[in-house]
Amino acid sequence: MNDTRQFDVFGMGNPLVDILVHVEEEFLIANKLSKGIMHLIDAERRRRLLELLKDRIVQLEAGGSCPNTMEALGMLGIKTVLTGKIGEDEYGLAFEELIQKRNVTSFLRKETVPTGTSIILITPDKERTMNTYLGACREFKKEDLPRQIIENSRFFYFTGYMWDTENQKAAVTEAVSIAKKKSVRIIFDAADPFAVKRYREDFLQLIKNDADVVLANAQESELLTGESITKAARILGEHVEIAVVKNGAKHTHIYSGGKHITVSSFKADVMDTTGAGDNFSAGFIYGLIKGYPLHICGKIASFVASKTIEKIGAQVPDDIKEHVEIMLEKILSSSI
Repeated sequence: MNDTRQFDVFGMGNPLVDILVHVEEEFLIANKLSKGIMHLIDAERRRRLLELLKDRIVQLEAGGSCPNTMEALGMLGIKTVLTGKIGEDEYGLAFEELIQKRNVTSFLRKETVPTGTSIILITPDKERTMNTYLGACREFKKEDLPRQIIENSRFFYFTGYMWDTENQKAAVTEAVSIAKKKSVRIIFDAADPFAVKRYREDFLQLIKNDADVVLANAQESELLTGESITKAARILGEHVEIAVVKNGAKHTHIYSGGKHITVSSFKADVMDTTGAGDNFSAGFIYGLIKGYPLHICGKIASFVASKTIEKIGAQVPDDIKEHVEIMLEKILSSSI
């Protein structure tokens, strides 16, 4: 591996601006929204909701599964770059500014279609009801790829969400081809059980033929393999260099080189589980880049996820790097 490459991780994903607004239960009822559910909405529904919320205090965050992972890596001091598509609008500008503040280099492309947004309605019980408009995300195509940036990265990371349009799928396929020619290691994160259900055969072919590292949660691994978590980790691990199955508060399973490793999770005072899986992936990739043994990579991943769920929002705490360094010092100086 050429360690002099410009970037550690090249990420391709769906840039979404999370618009967080506190509302009463009555707002959900009046607008016929099922609490705690992610609703996919169209441009008109998005416009109407934003109009209804215009007089409330809103908080903006740079969201989306892959962007969350890239931001967490950036906050951990990893040289990270993100590509995807945003609109030529205020939300696109906000998204780009937000990721740059979290140490992510932007190679985002722009489109006349509005920036993708997720209007996240938070009720007094802290439950989140999401209203997601994909917008410009869906317009990303292989012609948008920054080829030289892919070639100049150590890892290429993407998720199963990129299969939702043919042009995005074609872009991933082209990027994988570019990466393989330049020995860029390929990390695939299944990311969503519904995506696995829709594209299972495509994902299996990708895992068998292209991926070096695969990340999935327990449900995704079972859908991919038809087996429970322990067997699923082994089956996936027989096709890739490293297979990681994350399982929330339970043990993480890692299979690599014929060895099955289980890693215990960190306890946390749960405030909000949004982003936990994305930031778990960031923690694991951080460990790989730093050259730690796989069981330590698993510990870092679990720790970063635990710190994510102790706060509101999908992003890691601003001081996550210091927390990880302290945790590593304790673990590496003990027999854990």
